[in-house]
Amino acid sequence: MTVPHQDPAERRVVVTGPARRSRRTRRDPGYHRPRTEIDEQTTLGHTYVRSLMRSQLRAALAVFAVLALLMGPLPLLFAAMPDAHRLEWAVLGFCLYAPLVLLARWYVRRAERNERDLIRLVEDR
Repeated sequence: MTVPHQDPAERRVVVTGPARRSRRTRRDPGYHRPRTEIDEQTTLGHTYVRSLMRSQLRAALAVFAVLALLMGPLPLLFAAMPDAHRLEWAVLGFCLYAPLVLLARWYVRRAERNERDLIRLVEDR
């Protein structure tokens, strides 16, 4: 028995099923924007804010540790040289200024980057 050849235009296959990569729209009842989660103070929103706070705290503790290592030994150094008042002022006025400015710039950039990361996570892009 031979099967007659069908024209490719006549042979159609219909596939039904849920889309694999469907993006939820605002009309979907299960759609929640992260910004809404934060505004409504849900558990997920609390997690977003807590994550931001932790990253900001890590940056602040890093700056504090560097400051403690940089400035902590100075009183001992100054006590070891009691008659070096000009050296003390030179160290405090000139040698510490640049590292303090660099630390401040690093901290501000890090904090802004943490906030941008959260905004990027929260915004629908």
